[in-house]
Amino acid sequence: MSKSFITITGCQHYFGSNILKVGHVLKLKKDYENQHDDEVIEAQIEGVGKIGYVVNSTYTVARGAKSAGRIYDTFKGECYARICFIVKDTPIAVLLNEDNARVE
Repeated sequence: MSKSFITITGCQHYFGSNILKVGHVLKLKKDYENQHDDEVIEAQIEGVGKIGYVVNSTYTVARGAKSAGRIYDTFKGECYARICFIVKDTPIAVLLNEDNARVE
């Protein structure tokens, strides 16, 4: 199975990217009540809360990463990802399967 990477956006509107570290596990949660986009996925850190969203624009998704629309139907209500890189204040994370979702 190939790895699926995602880009997180909007961190500057919440806690900023300074609190993010490579290795952090993110909970990705579908936002069913969003009136602007039917495929919104929030990115959260346990004990902190919402830190941003999975990018859903072809203009802001990192090359080689998938948009929220591409992963939206691959999980039910929530799943997990681990931050692998932080490039110019933008976290890039890899989706985890249930076996890998444990916080270390």
